[in-house]
Amino acid sequence: MSTSLSYLTTLYSSSSSTTSDAGTSLLDTIYGIGSQSSSGSAQDPVQALQSAEQNQTQDIKAAAAEPQVKVAIAAFTKAVQSATSVAQLLSNPAVMNVLLTANGMSDQIGYTALATKALTSNLSDSNSLANTLTDTRWKTLAQTYNFAANGLASIQNSAAIASIANAYATATWQNNEDQVTPGLSNALSFKAQASTITSVDQILGNPTMRTVVTTALGIPVQIAFQSLNAQEKAISSQLDITRFQDPKFVESFTQRYLIANSGTTSASTSSATDLTSLAVSAQGLLA
Repeated sequence: MSTSLSYLTTLYSSSSSTTSDAGTSLLDTIYGIGSQSSSGSAQDPVQALQSAEQNQTQDIKAAAAEPQVKVAIAAFTKAVQSATSVAQLLSNPAVMNVLLTANGMSDQIGYTALATKALTSNLSDSNSLANTLTDTRWKTLAQTYNFAANGLASIQNSAAIASIANAYATATWQNNEDQVTPGLSNALSFKAQASTITSVDQILGNPTMRTVVTTALGIPVQIAFQSLNAQEKAISSQLDITRFQDPKFVESFTQRYLIANSGTTSASTSSATDLTSLAVSAQGLLA
């Protein structure tokens, strides 16, 4: 028994080392450090980003033509046009599905009560929900339509409906791209929003921005358990956010994120595979 356990320990240690070396090798190869490798079978994430952007227009049109997207947009349009109050509008699942997905908030679709209260907040009141939530996406969305002041007027028009429909198709396209190249959806969304960044808190309050920035800077996810001040310093000490006004910097920073994310994803996949193989080996040895 002791010999078997010793073998497993050695096997696991070797596997972990190989996984770590593989992640480092990937980064070294992409950055041109050390020896080059030509054995990678997955598409380079930077090339994937460039390809996605080149084909963006036709791919979004293709996404908009998908049956499930057409059905969702039709239901959304009907609900918006027939709504008689903001409360009725925001309580409609068809509206929440398209509106939140179109604005990068699909993870919040199930929170109807929160959405209604946040999106009908009095934006001139600093203590209103939209102004106090740490998730800054709610405030941004509330400002876009300002239902508290404008009622349904800001959304019950053909231009607004068309804009939301296009954003929904775009979000669908981005999610499709993410299935092929993990992290690509975040990269595309970040590039589109980067020039609007004006503070570190804005980054911390937006899940997409937060993921891209912390991953690119190599800040561990555990930073979320630190104080807000510590989180702000972790980013501001390494990043001048005014540089996001420079398209070239945004491009290079986004590529940096994709490379780092690719390394993390590859390491996680390899680790999972190694642990599965280890478990199978353990069953054979201990049988």
